[in-house]
Amino acid sequence: MKEKYFNKLKNLLKNSYSPYSGLRVGAILISEDDKEFKGVNVENVSFGLTICAERAALFNAVAAGKKKFKKIFILSSSDQIIYPCGACLQVLSEFVDNSFRIVLFSRNGKEKTYKITELLKKPFNK
Repeated sequence: MKEKYFNKLKNLLKNSYSPYSGLRVGAILISEDDKEFKGVNVENVSFGLTICAERAALFNAVAAGKKKFKKIFILSSSDQIIYPCGACLQVLSEFVDNSFRIVLFSRNGKEKTYKITELLKKPFNK
């Protein structure tokens, strides 16, 4: 199954808009009912306005009416595994439970899987 998502993500990277960093990132978020929602990073010359692939996928899913998720697959164009930023982890934490899995790939196929609680130890809570 992971290979299937790795291949889908490789195709998705082509849609990234990353003229400033050159780092392409794609994400596929899986809802509780196994629907897929895709996102890519979209950079802006005002770098703070850039949107990460993880949040793009989440916002796509929420716009489609989904509010619960079980897994996200993330691929970057780097030879190294790139981890989600704190902002993405915090935003995801509103829609997932502690069993949520984050599967990370590098472009050369390295892979690591984490629970969200391993990467976001102390989320900001209501």
